[in-house]
Amino acid sequence: MFLECAIEAGVNSLIADDRHLKKSVGLSKSRIMAGLQCHKRLWWTVHEPAAPELQPDEIAQAAMDRGTRVTEVARTYVPGGILIDLPYDSYAERLAHTRQAITDGAPVVYEASFRAGNVFVAVDILKRDGSGFRLIEVKSTTSVKDYHLPDVAIQAHVVRQDGLDLVGAEVMHLNRECAYPNLSNLFTRSDVTAAVVAIEDRVPGWVAQQVEILKGPVPDVPIGSHCATPYECPFMARCWPTLPPHHVSTLYAMKHLTVDLEAQGYRTIYDLSEDVPLGRIANRQRRAVQEGRTVVEPTLARALDAFVHPIAFLDFETVGLAIPVWTGCHPYDAVPVQFSCHAQEADGRVTHHEWLAEGPGDPRPVLAARLIRACETARTIVAYNAGFERRCIEQMAEALPNFAEPLRSIVDRLVDLLAVVRNHVYHPEFGGSFGLKIVLPALVPELSYDSLTIADGVVASLELERLLFNHDGLETAEKERLRSDLLRYCHHDTWGLVKLLERLREMIS
Repeated sequence: MFLECAIEAGVNSLIADDRHLKKSVGLSKSRIMAGLQCHKRLWWTVHEPAAPELQPDEIAQAAMDRGTRVTEVARTYVPGGILIDLPYDSYAERLAHTRQAITDGAPVVYEASFRAGNVFVAVDILKRDGSGFRLIEVKSTTSVKDYHLPDVAIQAHVVRQDGLDLVGAEVMHLNRECAYPNLSNLFTRSDVTAAVVAIEDRVPGWVAQQVEILKGPVPDVPIGSHCATPYECPFMARCWPTLPPHHVSTLYAMKHLTVDLEAQGYRTIYDLSEDVPLGRIANRQRRAVQEGRTVVEPTLARALDAFVHPIAFLDFETVGLAIPVWTGCHPYDAVPVQFSCHAQEADGRVTHHEWLAEGPGDPRPVLAARLIRACETARTIVAYNAGFERRCIEQMAEALPNFAEPLRSIVDRLVDLLAVVRNHVYHPEFGGSFGLKIVLPALVPELSYDSLTIADGVVASLELERLLFNHDGLETAEKERLRSDLLRYCHHDTWGLVKLLERLREMIS
């Protein structure tokens, strides 16, 4: 319990402790979580805070920004609180302001800060519950994950050690059942008190072990599955050896057998004898690599019979907002905001159609109308990994009853070119992957993605979100550049499908 009379006297002590903490090796919740994944990751994180691996790229930064935004919105669902709005490393001030807020009787404190020993934590939402308090950790996921529990347990331990009566703990996460515009159920608050209490007594051991590790040299930790679980370690390149071309780990859908194959003496696909049991596609991969050629199955010809002219080659780019803003949308729905379509006649003539949303308004009505027009004469509509386009179109049909029938007609005509390549063709440069960014340059070398400013769907989605929702904050030249780069990327994908189908037809002739 915090005593009002201790506040003023405690501030000077906290400031002195603050100077010590900044000079010493301190732990935080995120550092302890890093250490639970790998002690070597923790050591580098603490001793090399300016390491280039720790500087977030645009994808990592977007994920952090999303988490910040979700937490800010979550506060409005637990209203009436005081925000400890200070720089993250102003430890003494944050601790003192938290104590003052609690002493003053604040019903809720956001970013409430606590320290026990040399461990500092900031609680997303601290809410009074009877004579005690409830810790609420906000996550931008749509469910409680196993790795959330030690995260909350660390905070709970520090809060209790700092003198607070903690009576419960929750994870507040996004609710996939929520649909805009009714955001009253945007969040679900899952009680994790029992699960946290069950592991909370391990926290002192985690802390003591990590403090000792940080006093010594970089620890020796072998590589393993922990390198990517629950998050991919930013230092993987330092630990993992450079693998030779066609390492056995690249076998399609057989990564789980890598350790066993290496134990049997198989280092690369070149080493695999014919009696090593492999899956059908992995066996085709072995043949292609060992023979140094593209393997084309006789079944390809029949598979290509499904591609009847006129053909439309289709690709969507989407945004998946954590907090929906368009009618009927749920958290993380992939909503098309851009499409490219190359329509090819039987005589080979090609017409290109494209559309890209202008701003934050609902893009679906205009996109649906343009899409229907672009595909109206096609007998076959080709996409790569067509299940994605199918889901997008079906969701639009549900949201737009006036367009439902022609949209479902597009779904009925969809054919997946990915399945054709995966089931009938293997080029040694595929490297066990059938993504278009790998397959297209291997089979159609003149269509590389290297010259594109945007060459990845994840980056495209981030840039689309920036273009549409920060429209007024961008200079005209930047908006034009972004639009041009996005249009060029989407165009490249569908033109690539045109040329890929041509190449597959050449293979059978």
